[in-house]
Amino acid sequence: MKPFIRDTLERQRLRLHELDALLSAPDATGDMERFRQLTREHADTDAVVQPYLRYLQREADLREAQHMAQDSDADMAAMAQEEIEQAQTDLAALEQELHTLLLPKDPDDARNAFLEIRAGTGGDEAALFAGDLARMYTRYAERQGWRVETISESPAELGGYKEVVLRVVGQQPYGQLRFESGGHRVQRVPVTESQGRIHTSACTVAVMPEPDETEAIRLNPADLRIDTFRASGAGGQHINKTDSAVRVVHLPTGIVAECQDGRSQHSNKAKALQVLQARIQEKERSERAAKEAAERKGLIGSGDRSDRIRTYNFPQGRLTDHRINLTLYKLLQVMEGDLDEVLHALQLARGAELMAELEHSASQNAHGALA
Repeated sequence: MKPFIRDTLERQRLRLHELDALLSAPDATGDMERFRQLTREHADTDAVVQPYLRYLQREADLREAQHMAQDSDADMAAMAQEEIEQAQTDLAALEQELHTLLLPKDPDDARNAFLEIRAGTGGDEAALFAGDLARMYTRYAERQGWRVETISESPAELGGYKEVVLRVVGQQPYGQLRFESGGHRVQRVPVTESQGRIHTSACTVAVMPEPDETEAIRLNPADLRIDTFRASGAGGQHINKTDSAVRVVHLPTGIVAECQDGRSQHSNKAKALQVLQARIQEKERSERAAKEAAERKGLIGSGDRSDRIRTYNFPQGRLTDHRINLTLYKLLQVMEGDLDEVLHALQLARGAELMAELEHSASQNAHGALA
């Protein structure tokens, strides 16, 4: 284990003792807000310290087994060797767990997500690919036990979408899908191609955390233009009877959001405002990320739409994620929603980035203290 990680864990262990003392003090509940804050901090700190205590115990077990392995008795030495191997395996697993626990938590990770897919270059083929991506993410969501709602859609003539916005509801959808933002490129023979030539088309994906319900109403009404229109697309007898679909324009930025999912104009307006709020926040986040990227280009990238993040090559059955140089020859399974391997690799890469940043920060602090 790296020294800076052990130092960090030791500080956490000391802090847990301090929290125990603060929470057991006679006047601990005198200030209930502070008591709740300390209780939350205690739970978070304890979640890190308990695996660290198990790590320290297994370290002690390893040292004892190594000492026993020097015993002249062959049976005893063999037993000790088994314990050494098991302890080393346990220590490696615990160290990986501790690395994950020490990484900074993004509070948005637990939020529901808006998933926006837009057809880019490639005309009809790009729209068909947008439909394929929407299906891929929907299938993945089903595997996770998430619920998917269509907020708005603009179907293309030959199938697929010019644009579609999905709302994904469940356990940490934004945290799982956040690295899907960017440019997705497809290479295949389009159904409209009579000569059998491979074409390259593209779509952009944006994944945005759903804002708190209270945040959507903080938009200044004077900054909004709200239009109603008749919903289009499949929907049965209730479609085109009333102007239930809602489009909201944020005048200062020109950002637009619409919803035609529900029959109620009120419900559609509330959802459109949430999408609008998410898009405004995403614009602000992208601008911050662009500034940071100018100083330090991260492996995963900024999540900007212009970043080409992945290629789907159908003739070769190949998926390539360009950010982490990951290539998988299981494209058909991926298009059916088998995204676990890709998303896990991206999470690991981001974790390695964050750990390197933590180490750099610890090194800078140590140099500063010495100076």
